[in-house]
Amino acid sequence: MLTGELMCKIEPMIEEIYNDRFIQGLINVDIDKESVIHYLQADALYLDEFANLYAMLIGKADSRDTVKYLLGQMDFLLDGESEAHNILARAVGIPYQEIIKTGEWYPAADHYIKHMYFNAYSRENIAFTMSAMVPCPYVYRRIAEMAMERNTFESDHPYKKWFEFYAADMDDTLEVMLKIIDKEAEKMSVNDIMKLKKNFIESTEHEKRFFNMAVNKERWMEVNVNA
Repeated sequence: MLTGELMCKIEPMIEEIYNDRFIQGLINVDIDKESVIHYLQADALYLDEFANLYAMLIGKADSRDTVKYLLGQMDFLLDGESEAHNILARAVGIPYQEIIKTGEWYPAADHYIKHMYFNAYSRENIAFTMSAMVPCPYVYRRIAEMAMERNTFESDHPYKKWFEFYAADMDDTLEVMLKIIDKEAEKMSVNDIMKLKKNFIESTEHEKRFFNMAVNKERWMEVNVNA
């Protein structure tokens, strides 16, 4: 299957993400508080747009089951996944809602979300957008699995539940998305399959940039700009 091939292909990239400063900082509890805050402020905006993308795909869905799945994913993003954010907020000692009062589309996040919207607006087949979206839950699940397998977390580890959340709650999301992509790919030209592959790999790199954005507290330069 196409997605199986792609998951194997990006495994070295996921290993890099796992070994980058953000994930290792959570594992070793030596990440600075400002990086976690920066991540939460960006990711809160990102998840809102991810939910909007699911809403856009409803009009492209070709079955009732797919529509029900998309609606369920919107509910999860707007409610369920906030628990993962609350875990990080509690670890830094600031209420989540207070943290996300401010925040903006920092460059890496801005580029990433526009990559997904480009596919949603320019491609009619749902698989194109999903191929740009699915690396997000897949990367989180793999990173969480790796962290749980390679480390012994004490019960009071402040970020343990964050890894547990993503290790446990991504399977249903992934299974449906991967099946849709594989099913649609069977009917596509070689050229379109290459676009699916490109989307998948690019989004994995966007995930890496997103985490590094938080570590570096990335901002727009705004040099000599008067909006």
